[in-house]
Amino acid sequence: MPNDVPKPRHKPIRLAVLVSGGGTTLVNLAEKIAAGDLHAELAVCICSNQAAYDKLTAKRLDLPVHVVSRKDHADTASFSAAVFKIIHNADVDLVCLAGFLCLLSIPDTFNRRVLNIHPALLPAFGGKGMFGHHVHEAVIANGCKVSGCTVHFADQTYDTGPILVQRTCPVLEDDTPDTLAARVFAEECLAYPEAIRLIAAGGLTIEGRMTRSR
Repeated sequence: MPNDVPKPRHKPIRLAVLVSGGGTTLVNLAEKIAAGDLHAELAVCICSNQAAYDKLTAKRLDLPVHVVSRKDHADTASFSAAVFKIIHNADVDLVCLAGFLCLLSIPDTFNRRVLNIHPALLPAFGGKGMFGHHVHEAVIANGCKVSGCTVHFADQTYDTGPILVQRTCPVLEDDTPDTLAARVFAEECLAYPEAIRLIAAGGLTIEGRMTRSR
């Protein structure tokens, strides 16, 4: 039975962005919004560690930033409750995981309202421990000729939710994890805004693992 993706209540769509690293995806979204290429509003950012927060504040991003450290919580449930309390209070339409490395328990109120981006073509090279250079190293080691990125709906496990957007790029014979990562990130900078636009436009349903436009 089709499962409708909730239509955003706000125009522009309000986003919460969750990060665990340097926030390059967050910066990309901010730049797209500033340039008029993405009709969205950054409502809040949540960092899973202090180091990520320090890197973000150095960029002087003009939005509320909170630190919710995973190590300060006994389990996934309590960590997730703290994260989603901030998200709920920020009155956002969509949660964007942007290099967020912590597993979340997603409450029913945010079902189909959490996106993640993965630096490979899922379902290949996904799952626990597959992030950052670990992914690109595996792609190269397996002799892949094509890689790319995947924006998908997050669920209660790693990298298993329905796919919304994928973009591809070649894997070159002399690639290193660094050079491949740069090429994949260039596609990520296009894929995530595209996915947010699709959500903002409404009219999406999910049938099994297939995302469709009505």
